[in-house]
Amino acid sequence: MANIIGLIGGSGLGDALAEQLEDVKRIKVDTPFGSPSGEILTGTFVGKEVAFINRHGEGHKFNPSTVPYAANIFALKKLGVNTVIASGAVGSLEKKIKPKDLAIVGQVIDKTFKRQNTFFDDIGAVHCEFSYPYCQRLGKVFLSAAEAVNSTVHPDVSYVCMEGPQFSTRAESLMHQKWGGQLIGMTGMPEAKLAREAQMCFVLVTLISDYDCWREPSEKKDAQTLLQEIIGNLNEATVNAIELIKEVLKSGQAICDDDCPCRKSLELAVWTRSEQISDEHKGIFEILKQ
Repeated sequence: MANIIGLIGGSGLGDALAEQLEDVKRIKVDTPFGSPSGEILTGTFVGKEVAFINRHGEGHKFNPSTVPYAANIFALKKLGVNTVIASGAVGSLEKKIKPKDLAIVGQVIDKTFKRQNTFFDDIGAVHCEFSYPYCQRLGKVFLSAAEAVNSTVHPDVSYVCMEGPQFSTRAESLMHQKWGGQLIGMTGMPEAKLAREAQMCFVLVTLISDYDCWREPSEKKDAQTLLQEIIGNLNEATVNAIELIKEVLKSGQAICDDDCPCRKSLELAVWTRSEQISDEHKGIFEILKQ
């Protein structure tokens, strides 16, 4: 399964993208970190071999805090995935980043605290470089394809990842703006951290569903009307995101590249001496280093 591309679908894209795969097989993958969100679908998409997982599981059963992030990333890696295209719904913290737009994430502020954010707690001390948390090479590939889609695609945005599952208070939303956040979401972390530990190239395409609560609505709307509006925005952004991914895969540009720095992230990161690592844990390293 060389050069197989991993796809992680979030809110909106999870079901819509799965429906467009061809020659689908369902694979159950066991991992040392528990069960993934569900079976992994392997098949083809725009002629490329892909492995797809729905982050929230069938029927959206996992909230952002309970998604088995480590199992999902490890399962994809175990199948031979070294490049991951992930998606997620977000709220906007900037007026110019509008509902229905797309954005490629460049930086992140991680406010999560409940989630397993490393593979190595029980194994040893591993310190991956993370100043640029998403693959810069792959981000450029996506931005070069942006002109071919019927959507505004914002480059290199900063994403605040909150724990949830409740949304922000207005005071928090205003604070996130002062921090320099441009998007607010609940699933951007720890996927990117785990992908870096797995020596994967990882890009996050975000779908803007609404303005976060920092912005007072121009007119009073009841909660049901607001929810319908948000779902409509997300559905439209989903169509645009799928088109963007298609354009990238059709572009002929290198999606998988073993010379990318992301693919060498463990080379100097392991501080624990080899003799302190058990044979079982060395097996985990072998998979992550592939």
